[in-house]
Amino acid sequence: MDRRFVLAVVLMMLIAVLPSFFVKPAKRPAPPRPAPADTGTVAARPADTARVVAPVPGPAARVPAETVIVSAPLYRYSISTRGGAIVQGELPEYRSLAPGDRGQPVRLVPDGGRLNQLAVAVGRDTLWLADWDFTPSARRLAVSGPTRLTLTAERGPVTVELRYEFWPDDYQIRVSGRVGGLGPAGGHLVIGLGDGLRQTEADSLGNYYDFALVTKAAKSEQTRFSSLKRDATTTFDGPFEWAAVKSKYFAAVVLAVDSETVRLGGATARPVNADKRRTRAEVRVGLPVPAAGTFAYRLYLGPMEHPRLARIGHDLDDINPYGWAIVRPLIRPVAIAGRWLLVWMHDTLNLSYGVCLIVFGILIRVVLWPLNQRGMRASLRMQALQPEMQALQERYKNDPQQMQRQLMELYKKHGVNPFSGCWPVLLPWPILIALFVVFQYSIELRGQPFLWRPDLAQKDPFYVLPIVMGLSMFGVNKVGMQGVPPTPQSKMMLYFLPIMMTVLFVNFASGLNLYYTVQNLVSIPQQWYLAKERMKRQPPPAPKPAPAKR
Repeated sequence: MDRRFVLAVVLMMLIAVLPSFFVKPAKRPAPPRPAPADTGTVAARPADTARVVAPVPGPAARVPAETVIVSAPLYRYSISTRGGAIVQGELPEYRSLAPGDRGQPVRLVPDGGRLNQLAVAVGRDTLWLADWDFTPSARRLAVSGPTRLTLTAERGPVTVELRYEFWPDDYQIRVSGRVGGLGPAGGHLVIGLGDGLRQTEADSLGNYYDFALVTKAAKSEQTRFSSLKRDATTTFDGPFEWAAVKSKYFAAVVLAVDSETVRLGGATARPVNADKRRTRAEVRVGLPVPAAGTFAYRLYLGPMEHPRLARIGHDLDDINPYGWAIVRPLIRPVAIAGRWLLVWMHDTLNLSYGVCLIVFGILIRVVLWPLNQRGMRASLRMQALQPEMQALQERYKNDPQQMQRQLMELYKKHGVNPFSGCWPVLLPWPILIALFVVFQYSIELRGQPFLWRPDLAQKDPFYVLPIVMGLSMFGVNKVGMQGVPPTPQSKMMLYFLPIMMTVLFVNFASGLNLYYTVQNLVSIPQQWYLAKERMKRQPPPAPKPAPAKR
């Protein structure tokens, strides 16, 4: 039983941590290339859009481009009159942690980037609107209620009306409009999502690793930019309810959910880095447009706050993954509940997130106290059977199958479950793995300091907590083994596991190390009490025989 228990613990740790070692973040990329000049051409098309470019000649004299500023307490969007795209999205409630602009409001669109850059595809001809000059209905908007910005443009027989609708308490933007001159067959709208979001994190490599395209058809599917083929366009067949470009904490999303029948026709992604590293990719999605030329969809440009995304519906909260696919059904509910409890304690009790983690760790141990007692008593019953078990193992050592049958009969006779003592140790592991995911992706914990740690979502810069965590784990094992005869398995549990856990946790989020350290420290008096109870129930050792007299 000891050997199986140790193996189970090691396997649980490997499942929890191995992906972070074998799937490495991309190396620091070279600076992104400058945005290409507006030529009116398209390099690659989304599924169900056209392939051949037929630009409409522009006017002889160009009107200087202007930037329309749309501001609300949650955001400050900049929209260019040249092309009608969003060229910057600033979030005043979040601060950048990137070295270049640390402390400044988060900006999501890279310099020179264009979000919601449109093109019109009819048959095999595609016309980009990037170099069209639009006339805006206003130069500056302060959003205090539902607010609309209208941009219009015309070239030859083609007319475009583009409308943005904003709300003060929502990062969603409703986009609608009409393209005149499409003809009786209708066409497609090509929506550009840029080549990724701006770098906003102190851990730039980890943030680049999370750059990905996420699409939702029957279920959400994530494709990291780092997995795309170099110098090739990857096509994703729709229809999709939504498509998103995400970083670790923020996302830009196109949602085709204003109609029950119209869906995104497909998407394409093509790496744009100048070197071999694929940390940025040009993403475009297609939307069918009827003969009348009308279209409507929604944009989301903001943080991946789980409650906010869940309220939007359509499984939009699946943009932010909760654990790896193989363990997600188990981890996701625990992660959502853990995130909710931490945020509730922080907001309602006005506690720092570090204190919330300490309270949370104590609560988990208090809740598991009855289970720990039950597991320890099961271990005591197993220890009482050790002489009979060793006798059966010796008697049937040459017949393993018969030995297993006799052992099971022994367990059944005495009402003992050989694995019942393992559950108190294994049960906290789903919570630990869920918290690993919470610290990995919950934006509420981003940039939260505690004591000497500047950010609970990042590793301890001085490695104090991983070392204390390892020592506390050694203390738990040492106290819990009082009165237990030493075995190779118990020695491995005492020395090997704390060292292994320290090495594995050294680069994990300091908040996760804080939680696990509290768990261990609270467990020491519990283990001491249970060890004393075990020692009281053990029979006194038999007296040694007196030496024979000569």
